[in-house]
Amino acid sequence: MPLYAYQVLDKSGVVSNGKMEAENELAAAARLKRIGYTTLELKEMKQSALKGALTFKRKVGIGELSLFSRQLASMLKSGIPLTRCLHALSEQAANPTLGKAVAEVARNVEGGMSFSESLAAYPEIFSKIYVDMMKAGEVGGAMEEVLVRLAQQLDSEKMLKDSVRAAMFYPMVVLAFAFVVLLAMFFFIVPVFVKMFPPGTPLPLPTRVIVYFSDSLRAYWYLYFAGMGVAFFGAKYYLGSQAGRERWDKIRFRLPVFGELIKKTVIARFARTLSTLLGGGIPVLQAMETAGPASGSSQVAEAVRMAGLRIQEGQSIAVPLRQSRLFPAMVTLMIGVGEETGDLPDMLSRVSEFYEAEVATMTKGLTSIIEPLMMIVVGGMVGAMVISLYLPIFTVITQVR
Repeated sequence: MPLYAYQVLDKSGVVSNGKMEAENELAAAARLKRIGYTTLELKEMKQSALKGALTFKRKVGIGELSLFSRQLASMLKSGIPLTRCLHALSEQAANPTLGKAVAEVARNVEGGMSFSESLAAYPEIFSKIYVDMMKAGEVGGAMEEVLVRLAQQLDSEKMLKDSVRAAMFYPMVVLAFAFVVLLAMFFFIVPVFVKMFPPGTPLPLPTRVIVYFSDSLRAYWYLYFAGMGVAFFGAKYYLGSQAGRERWDKIRFRLPVFGELIKKTVIARFARTLSTLLGGGIPVLQAMETAGPASGSSQVAEAVRMAGLRIQEGQSIAVPLRQSRLFPAMVTLMIGVGEETGDLPDMLSRVSEFYEAEVATMTKGLTSIIEPLMMIVVGGMVGAMVISLYLPIFTVITQVR
């Protein structure tokens, strides 16, 4: 992305300078306005076309961000000034994208920005949760504690994603392998068998279907691949829309095997995020406004939004969440107890720990069930094709006898 140099005026009238990456000038100006600055000057810093073409922007992983948070917390606890910590961490960062962003954040802090405002200039690295927590830590003078909480949140999020990814990895690999095997059979094996059939031999229906599909695939392979590409990008575009996301969100919760796993993952993520935000000093309504979308489910986000409206009317958190029918009774009960005892962050943390353990247990069970099931499916597909190809040969042998 292009790099922009800016000069801004903050709410107290202090002028500061800095740099940020953005898709275009309008996006950079909008980001500065969202942070709360008045833009005085904004211009793109030119770089050579060759350098821009060869630049590869590596994504910052959850583990890398967690490590950065823990290292920064340790250095701040040792009494090292924030800007010196940031410069040191930018130099030793293994990920160049993170190192470059941290260096820019350090320069922005030196130019007069607050730490949280500087982080907000990089939403692709530092999420809204991260920025809100750091803002609360700055106000409360507890940045080190907030950074440790964020690191724990990121570690839990990584473990949750790894568990789900482990459950999905094996079926995806087996299906991809089965697809490659079937393509190889249609392109290379079926034509060999067709040459073995005596002329005029009546072919059974399964054999005719396979031969027709093999011939059309070899003759018009580009149309098949073009159709797959159109279907893929069409589905991606639809799922990227609001209606598509809502529709898919409802479907995935009803999937026969993975629906329950996805639902427990969403609840664990919501509970962990809300616990972290409340424990970091974020007000309840603001914390729920952030934790809802962070759950990864549009249904949960909408239920949490409605709960926020009910809270403004004087209701508790547990009642509207229970009425949404998305949260199990145990979750709403523990939230209600946490509200009554004034220990809601701890109760939410216990909920997230329980569901994270449930997800880990389910993924192990699913892996042991899916492995033989996928072998049966793949073997059945290949076996059905082979039998269909051998049927005409069996017919000829029977006629000869």
